[in-house]
Amino acid sequence: MGRLSTIKVALELFTGGGDDIMGKVIEIWGQFIVPVLVSLLRMLMYVSLAMSIMLFIEMVYMSLVIAFNYLFGRKTEKRYKWEEFRDDVESGNSIYPLVLVQIPMFNEKEVYQLSIGAACELLWPSDRIVIQVLDDSTDPVIKGMVEMECEKWARKGTNIHYQVRDNRKGYKAGALKEGLEHRYANECEYVAIFDADFQPEPDFLKKTIPFLHHNRELGLVQARWKFGKYSP
Repeated sequence: MGRLSTIKVALELFTGGGDDIMGKVIEIWGQFIVPVLVSLLRMLMYVSLAMSIMLFIEMVYMSLVIAFNYLFGRKTEKRYKWEEFRDDVESGNSIYPLVLVQIPMFNEKEVYQLSIGAACELLWPSDRIVIQVLDDSTDPVIKGMVEMECEKWARKGTNIHYQVRDNRKGYKAGALKEGLEHRYANECEYVAIFDADFQPEPDFLKKTIPFLHHNRELGLVQARWKFGKYSP
């Protein structure tokens, strides 16, 4: 009944006396449209207020958690065992676990040399590290450049493998998974993954692998990274 009454009133305004249609439109706007908009805006205001309160509560909660961990939480070095690998005359480099370093790439013309070079210069016994460049590039020129870079490091004695595939199933994740299926990859105990624009510090493995090696309950070590500048 309420809806029919509203429609009736609107029709009467248009068909009633007087030819001032604009006046009638303004009158309808004031009587029907404006209240609806006001109600809608009021509702949106309440929603916005509720979201602001939620964000404030979350910020306060996270601040308290961070402060508690900072004051009372144990440092990473105290929570987990960390012991540096030391060269042994009798065992030689066998005390170092075999590490696979994966670098997925896709048309990385600007950074491929930097990332491959940084991985090949990691401070780890050369016979205990394998570099795997997983190239999904679609540009044949860039593909050739990446392959030549791998061959350059191979001539220097680096154990580096240039791998390509005939599809891009799963994109980078698919390339990483397929890279682990190679026989030499299965022989490695740990895997380090660097994106194509990552440039790890030379001592990256020496700082991270001991956490995994001496704490068998750990399955992953995530390290801090930052953006770097490169010249095109």
